[in-house]
Amino acid sequence: MTDSNNNIPDFGEGLRKIFLAGVGAIATTAEKGQELVNRLVERGELTVEQGKQLNSELARKAGDKKDSLKEKAAQASQTVQDAAAGLRSQASKAVDDLTDKDDDTAAADDSDK
Repeated sequence: MTDSNNNIPDFGEGLRKIFLAGVGAIATTAEKGQELVNRLVERGELTVEQGKQLNSELARKAGDKKDSLKEKAAQASQTVQDAAAGLRSQASKAVDDLTDKDDDTAAADDSDK
């Protein structure tokens, strides 16, 4: 879960797991909805045609939610990757600055001798 180069957490993997959990939840909801519709049809509380229409509507809504969730996860992943790249850049610059200061200090110590 960390970037092997910089030991910076790989938030993209966490977002991927959250996305997959969301997809699983949507799939489970769609299955339970279909089971409910089937039970209502069996009891005669819904006609077969009404059940088909309700199932189609539930499937469409679940698909819309999945697509929306997928898009939001991709956007969040890109934002995290951009932020991590910015942090890497800043950390690299800070290390370079410290290295330069250390080199300057060593050079000044050598000239004092």
